[in-house]
Amino acid sequence: MKILTLIRQVPDAEARVRLSGNAVDLDGTTVVMDGMDEYGVEEALRLRESGAGVDEIIALAVGPKRNEDALRTALAMGADRAVHVETDERLDAVSLSKVVAQLAQAENAELILVGGQEADWDSQALGAATAERLGWPQLTWTNELKLEGDKLTGRHDVDEGNESFEATLPAVVTTQQGLNEPRYPTLPNIMKAKKKELRKDDLASYSAQPKVKFVGAEIQTRARLNKIIDGKDPQAAAAQLLDLLRNEAKVIK
Repeated sequence: MKILTLIRQVPDAEARVRLSGNAVDLDGTTVVMDGMDEYGVEEALRLRESGAGVDEIIALAVGPKRNEDALRTALAMGADRAVHVETDERLDAVSLSKVVAQLAQAENAELILVGGQEADWDSQALGAATAERLGWPQLTWTNELKLEGDKLTGRHDVDEGNESFEATLPAVVTTQQGLNEPRYPTLPNIMKAKKKELRKDDLASYSAQPKVKFVGAEIQTRARLNKIIDGKDPQAAAAQLLDLLRNEAKVIK
């Protein structure tokens, strides 16, 4: 059985993002594998280590050349090989799902792991769009996963709390924090990763065209209110603070 795990590369959480023209400029910015996707890579490795009959783990990235770094990280963690669809084209979730679905079919993958909500576009649509294209069941916001034969069981978050599920492969699973604790690549594995296969594909071979037109970007900032509360009367100060938070900052109702 093959597992396909998708990887997105995003700015580090501590990195300062700047704009150049109408686009985000990532030159000189520290970029890393998206945390949601890192849980997917780790879970694929754990399923293989559990003796679930996983023959191969394939890491996929779609994006510019710098995505090679994220793929090498996945290979160093333990993925068997990687596929990089190199492009500077900005793909929305629905367009990207076409690439993921086509590669899954070409590789005969039976399980696809994707991040529940990537940091760069803040969207939950990729898993659902991929599952829809393939006609596979989708299991979202997973925090426990087990594989026995072709049966996938586990638990995931729903609006009412947490519920158990059971599904038959093939399937699409979205991952999140709490599913596992990703491992750190060791130095020997980092060296081994340099010799693992990293295949380059052309986006044109997947016939994926963006459905959403990128218009521009802006960095949202909030001006400081610079309000000073007189603390001589604690009760009055608390009432004033509550009023500011509710009516000016609008962070509570």
